Amino acid sequence: MEWSLEQLQEIKEQLIEQIETSFPEDKKQSAIEQIEEMNNEQLIEFLKQNNLIKEKEEAMQNSCVFCSIVFGDIPSIKINENEEAVAILEINPISEGHTIIIPKNHVEKEEDLSEKIKELAKQTKHLIQNSLNPKEIPLIPINVMGHYIINILPVYEKENMHSKRTKKTPEQLQEVKQKIERTSLKLKEDEKIKEDFVKERKKEFTDKEIKIPKRIP
Repeated sequence: MEWSLEQLQEIKEQLIEQIETSFPEDKKQSAIEQIEEMNNEQLIEFLKQNNLIKEKEEAMQNSCVFCSIVFGDIPSIKINENEEAVAILEINPISEGHTIIIPKNHVEKEEDLSEKIKELAKQTKHLIQNSLNPKEIPLIPINVMGHYIINILPVYEKENMHSKRTKKTPEQLQEVKQKIERTSLKLKEDEKIKEDFVKERKKEFTDKEIKIPKRIP
């Protein structure tokens, strides 16, 4: 398969993230510098030599960074989840609230993204819209290392998938998560108030005595 520049950049960033979370402190910097200095051809060759992709350039599920996130082998900041996917904050976001939806099963084709996965993307988009108030939030499916994910990209100015990324600390990502969670809690509380109000009105209507006017002779 042919790798796009966008896919290769995403792969490089995920490799650096994996190094930062799993390498010994004294080896992190040199390993990160090695990855950053690679051109596209060197990166592909590195992936092959380390069995991160097969000779046919298909991603190996057991070595997939995204599968490792789903299984908890790589730390992440989760903001939403259902039985088929998780929503985590991008560690190198383009904008505040940049989130990726990761299928729990290794999905290699866009057409295999189930309705449950798309539903989680829409729910998460709604939460981000209400909590961070961007101008718009496109949902962008992309194949990275053979695993299809969905980018949820809040647009405040003119951001797109080619815009500059910014490295965020876990503490900064937790702050964003808390903003989203506060909005999520408020939406649930508002929905509960609405449901209780409807139930009470129904009860009042049911309990209300209906008076039948006397027949006029």
